[in-house]
Amino acid sequence: MKVLVVDDDVVSRMMLMHLVDSCGRYEILEAEDGADAWRQLEGGLRPAIVFCDLRMPHLSGTELLARVRAHPALAQLPFVLVSAANDAATMGEAEALGATGYVVKPFRVEGLRPHLMALESDEAPAASAQRLGIDAARLALYLGGLERQLLEAAGAIDTALAAGDTAAVSERLRRLREGCATLGLRSAATALARAEAVPQASIISRALDAAREAVAAQAALLGPRPD
Repeated sequence: MKVLVVDDDVVSRMMLMHLVDSCGRYEILEAEDGADAWRQLEGGLRPAIVFCDLRMPHLSGTELLARVRAHPALAQLPFVLVSAANDAATMGEAEALGATGYVVKPFRVEGLRPHLMALESDEAPAASAQRLGIDAARLALYLGGLERQLLEAAGAIDTALAAGDTAAVSERLRRLREGCATLGLRSAATALARAEAVPQASIISRALDAAREAVAAQAALLGPRPD
């Protein structure tokens, strides 16, 4: 699976490539700036996902993203912007342009892994149970507990957002993301990672909805819950 890393700062690019490599077996490709990345993409490169720095000379991350979304063969390419900026205006611009996700520097493997996990389908319940060393009944209980946490989170997050307590919002989203990842709900973990990086009410609401739907779908595959 090919991953394209785009950053004009060679040290940052190497760090990001190293973290991607630590997440699994990927063919990691690099571009020294947005213009270089666009030349490669126009030349036929089709990575599974792009991690791209926001601010670069020649062609910025947002300019590259706009070109990608306008290209028929690239429009659906997962594209994650990377930046030290975490202000609402910058994150809002990334959302409006159709970024798949947003990772804030300094890089952490926990921020990257959900985006890579999303390239695969959600784990089958039997596979999740085997990986965790539990039976189906215990997995159903875990899913039920996660479902309750997701339901309770909406009100608590709304309250924290109204109070401007972004740290509390991020912490709750982080715990939910880790819970989804642990139970093999890769798409939900990615949605929550995006909300964690861009903590806006609309994005958080969609992420929580997606996570609840993923939990319900997984629970349905398990059949009736134990009493």
